[in-house]
Amino acid sequence: MAIPVGAKAPDFSLKSKQSTGLVDISLSSNFGKKNTVLLFFPAAFTGVCTQELCDISSGLNVYSELNAEVIGISVDTPFAQEAWAQKEKITIALASDLNKEVIKNYDVVFPMLAGVGDTAARAAFVIDKNGVVQYSEQTPTPKDLPDFAKVKEVLAKLK
Repeated sequence: MAIPVGAKAPDFSLKSKQSTGLVDISLSSNFGKKNTVLLFFPAAFTGVCTQELCDISSGLNVYSELNAEVIGISVDTPFAQEAWAQKEKITIALASDLNKEVIKNYDVVFPMLAGVGDTAARAAFVIDKNGVVQYSEQTPTPKDLPDFAKVKEVLAKLK
């Protein structure tokens, strides 16, 4: 069960491959400045994940207007994430939880996805500027998408 609303969000520092090279992405870098939407997804180069993150990327200005940064997290390597982002024109920050520490800290481990090993369950969190979880959702299956209308509704109240 994903960590609940009202809990202090576990901070993290994860690698992201960007045009400038490998960079660190941390949740706490937004504290005091903006809200954060964390989207955990099972795997790059898969149909539902591609649909989800392409849809978010095409509507990213909505999240910016709601004073939120969106970060996608999976257990893929940062290099696979970068190749996928370039191929699919995904513009949100993607962070690699290769060691699976963050998915454990947020309690969103999906065990043995398709027999290939533990991955991230599909989940969405809204973390406010103070680092407190304001929205928490883990979808029933990896094929289900989070309720993005509710995510935006919570962000609108936090603006």
